[in-house]
Amino acid sequence: MREKSIKRGVFRSILLFALIIWVYGCAPKSQPSVSLEDTPPHHYLQGMKLLEKGDLSAAEAKFERALALDPGYARAYAGKALVAAMRAEKEKDLDHKRVEVERALQFFKKALKKAEDPSDKFSIYVTGIRVYTHSRPKGWLKEAEKYYHKALDEDKVVEKDLIYYQTRSAVHYFMGVAYLKAYEFRKAEQSFSLVLSSSPGKWHDKADILYRKVQKIVRASAQYTLTNVAKKIAVKDQVGRGDVAALLVDELHLDKFFSGRIPIPGSEPKPDFVPADVMNHMFKEEILTVIKWRVRGLEPVYDETTKAYLFKPDEPLTRKELAFILEDLLIKITGDKSLATKYFGQDTSPYPDVSPTAPWFNAVMNVVTRGLMETNLSGAFRPNDYVDGAELLLAILRLRNVMNVY
Repeated sequence: MREKSIKRGVFRSILLFALIIWVYGCAPKSQPSVSLEDTPPHHYLQGMKLLEKGDLSAAEAKFERALALDPGYARAYAGKALVAAMRAEKEKDLDHKRVEVERALQFFKKALKKAEDPSDKFSIYVTGIRVYTHSRPKGWLKEAEKYYHKALDEDKVVEKDLIYYQTRSAVHYFMGVAYLKAYEFRKAEQSFSLVLSSSPGKWHDKADILYRKVQKIVRASAQYTLTNVAKKIAVKDQVGRGDVAALLVDELHLDKFFSGRIPIPGSEPKPDFVPADVMNHMFKEEILTVIKWRVRGLEPVYDETTKAYLFKPDEPLTRKELAFILEDLLIKITGDKSLATKYFGQDTSPYPDVSPTAPWFNAVMNVVTRGLMETNLSGAFRPNDYVDGAELLLAILRLRNVMNVY
């Protein structure tokens, strides 16, 4: 009996040894480093920087190299998850989008399993907020909030070990971005304010820009309930001519207002033609409305390439162009045609970047003195800067207040 027991023990030991050899033989093997900078943290950091530039393929290659050097490097898995999420956000084909979302969540799960120390976990949780914000599966905002609170609970984080995120305020910044994309504007404002109230760091300036943007949206929506179209346009970094048409019709009810001023019902103007580039546009009806009422600055323009008059709905709008549009609407709403020449012949300009001889000087004076548009702290109007969605929304809703007076 004793001999049999010894044999069984030896057999078990051999079996266990063979199993260990098999497991280690099947496990991913790390590749040797070829230089001092050929390390997982270095490649991870470079990959995250490449993501900032929008180079997803190069970023993915960096994360792959980090994993080749260390198959258990959690932050590289999180990086791959973010790459897949950002691809999903850009993907228009629903089947391909679904595949990328699934890949993103699988890589993120791997990152969570591999994370060990508090700084590792904090970085993974912040990246998780971003993964859900970009990929947006069902219930994405609740998931983002879950990882936001997990990151806050990591109280032993060593900021110098965060490599890419650098400071704990990163979690507030990216949660603010998530709330902004979910149209939770007041929550976004609170999140960005937490970044600004902390010590200045990597995310301070970025948070300041978005804080100012979301404040405009909050101010604009203080008196009015925003439509879904308005919310989507409000978060844009640049707005096109079609976006302006949509907001004018949706928020100002332009057609109804101007039709009510026609003395003979049914005699309102009609568009001369339908520009070819708006035939299938999502804002076709709104664009035709502003064409019909001949809003200055939103007329079809002659295109040399196609030899046709086009509306160019997706062309970004500059601040001086918006000033022309708002001035024309002011004249139409108030009936005061003298506004068109009110500031002609003025010798000096209150704006350092707008000469009194500039074609848009009169329009700029009208819209700023009426409070429809604002200068920056230095008094500069920035005529050639593109208009963002928050600024457009605020200007149009202020114009709505003028319209209510008249």
